[in-house]
Amino acid sequence: MQSVASAIRDALLTGEPRAKCFAARDVARRWRMGKLTFSFDVEMPEEPARPATPELLAPARMPKRGKFGSERGRIALWHSLAHIEFVAIDLALDMAGRFGGEMGEEFVTDFLGVAADEAMHFALLARKLESLGSHYGALPAHGGLWQAAHDTRHDVAARLAVVPMVLEARGLDVTPATLERVKGAGDEHGARILARILDDEIRHVRFGTKHFLRVSESLGEPPEAKWKSLVRRHFRGPVKPPFNDSARLAAGLSRDFYEDVAN
Repeated sequence: MQSVASAIRDALLTGEPRAKCFAARDVARRWRMGKLTFSFDVEMPEEPARPATPELLAPARMPKRGKFGSERGRIALWHSLAHIEFVAIDLALDMAGRFGGEMGEEFVTDFLGVAADEAMHFALLARKLESLGSHYGALPAHGGLWQAAHDTRHDVAARLAVVPMVLEARGLDVTPATLERVKGAGDEHGARILARILDDEIRHVRFGTKHFLRVSESLGEPPEAKWKSLVRRHFRGPVKPPFNDSARLAAGLSRDFYEDVAN
């Protein structure tokens, strides 16, 4: 049988968006069915394969989205969300493939499940864009989303602290307001997509928090202090309010983690 690491690497090196979605879901399915061995016989790529479009820009060069009520603004919003979910597929795959050998089978199961969820989210958002007469790749996209993974590629604790517990947790904070704005514009279909994503992301952050707590316990370090130290060292942006305290708590993130880190 193929090793799980080899299958993950193949998915990471698949650039075309629909093919990557299929590959991510296929790896998760084969692993769940016992058709991949728990073996880490290949290394993960430094960067995943990417499609020819969208053009990736530095944050400062990203064009303004425009007002949400306009057609341009709506397309820009859904394109931005689709790009976040597309990169999230690779973040989850790399988490499982890069650190699964040291962290164990449950870790691999959790993050391959996250990758499959992110692939489904991207597919929903890509179809939403198509319903608006656009497509993923039609607009430029943020080029820095992989940076957090690259910066934490040698330390599973740092990766867990930054990716699920900061970046994905930020999604818990901002998605409810976006959902209400979409619903207020009469877009019930879009609101249902965002509600599904929000529910899934709570579980994703919970996986990250669960495994971070285990790593901290194995190191004999208080998890809140360990998390704060890693975030200050490895996360380049601000951890800023407002926080969705109820969603964060449902994901295992109490205010003891993030309150005095906010800036």
